[in-house]
Amino acid sequence: MMKKKKLSAAAIVSLAFLALVILASLLAPLSRYDPNAVDLTHKFQNPSAQHWFGTDDFGRDYFTRILYGGRVSLSVGLLTMLVSIAFGTLYGIIAGSSGGIVDTLMMRIVDILMAIPSFLIIITLNVYLEAGMGTMVMTISLFSWMSVARIVRAEVLSLRERDFILAARGLGAHKSWIIFRHMVKNVSASVLVASTNSIAGAILTESSLSYLGFGIKVPNASWGGMLENAQTYILTKPVLAVYPGFCILFTVLCFNVLGNSLRTTLDPKARR
Repeated sequence: MMKKKKLSAAAIVSLAFLALVILASLLAPLSRYDPNAVDLTHKFQNPSAQHWFGTDDFGRDYFTRILYGGRVSLSVGLLTMLVSIAFGTLYGIIAGSSGGIVDTLMMRIVDILMAIPSFLIIITLNVYLEAGMGTMVMTISLFSWMSVARIVRAEVLSLRERDFILAARGLGAHKSWIIFRHMVKNVSASVLVASTNSIAGAILTESSLSYLGFGIKVPNASWGGMLENAQTYILTKPVLAVYPGFCILFTVLCFNVLGNSLRTTLDPKARR
């Protein structure tokens, strides 16, 4: 009997860190400081009991802005993941289960979209559309579902030849019943792994857009925007870049580690 593999220690640590970041971001409104309130008499203060991460060039509490920036990054990552996973899974199942010319045409569309320099298109769309979280979720999702579709389509092609699928067809089961009863269930593990990578990629894209000035507009906080503001003072106050930089680094790293551990745990071939 195959022994069930558990999550690695690195994955558990990553999960605990992500839970802490998510909880802290959700509780950001409990902070006694307004993240956008300007107080020039207290600018560039060092970390203290009053300001855990000090203050920035406008005297704003940096810890509070980190928390609100986390709300933006995590929200964009989660919403983008939901959109891309939902559409990519549906697209992949339709392509894989249809086969023939339909599958070929659908996957050629995916190949064409994956060949487009997506980041430049995302920047262009954010320039001409009204900047905000909704715009970023829409534009990032537009180019993040293709990899999910390819993964799901490959899984469905494999499932089509499995004995239990052939038996269900032989018993006269309807195609839609086979898809929802068997295929969706069996691709869920791959989709779960892809979702963690999707969140990590969306957070990086959102941070890059905000860093370049095409994301969340000032004075609203975002990790990428805080990095962009910190570059002006990188020689005199480098700590302003350290906090948001480490938040992006460790959050994305933890999502990737968690995704790799889930792949090892849920993939039957990896447990042999």
